[in-house]
Amino acid sequence: MELREQIAKDLLSIKAVFFRPEEPFTWASGIKSPVYCDNRLTLTAPEVRTHVEEGLAKVIKENYPEAEVLMGTSTAGIAHAAITGHILGMPMGYVRSGAKDHGRQNQIEGRLEPGQKVVVIEDLISTGGSVIETVEALRNAGAEVLGVASIFTYGMQKGLDRMAAANVKNISLTNFDCIAEVAAKEGYIKPEDISRLIAFRNNPSDESWIGGK
Repeated sequence: MELREQIAKDLLSIKAVFFRPEEPFTWASGIKSPVYCDNRLTLTAPEVRTHVEEGLAKVIKENYPEAEVLMGTSTAGIAHAAITGHILGMPMGYVRSGAKDHGRQNQIEGRLEPGQKVVVIEDLISTGGSVIETVEALRNAGAEVLGVASIFTYGMQKGLDRMAAANVKNISLTNFDCIAEVAAKEGYIKPEDISRLIAFRNNPSDESWIGGK
């Protein structure tokens, strides 16, 4: 089985990714979504967690062989960066969403030398905003950011465009299209739901997919 299909099966099995096209979830932005994603659930499922961390290690070795340091996004990427760093025998740290207001006022935690080659570890990419902020903070600190390794990406056009504009490469273990296909194959959703899910992915603000319209 391909890695992306294995991870898709894993995320569905523990409901880290949960499809509910008939009863959409409402995001903070007000957008109605047929999918709920919480990859933090992988941390409490040891077998899935092993697949995820070994998958991230494989992606880093194959796509970022020059990597010297892993940096997790705060907070969801921290544990994954730590475990993957342990597997690879690499140093890790993490990047806060903003600088601390006390102590040394660090935004980047862990030792990072100017010029070091960094891979950012992220759990989920939708519009790309938070991971781009992380990359910019590392670049401002003098790091050479090789790219991002993430568990799951929606593949939304807005996110793809923003990542391209910021010159940020991302390799995900699995993606929205793959999970939708596996969900239909495994009986989590009906096969005819796939086109509705892809319609949402292509344009989240267009709610015509709701109710099978």
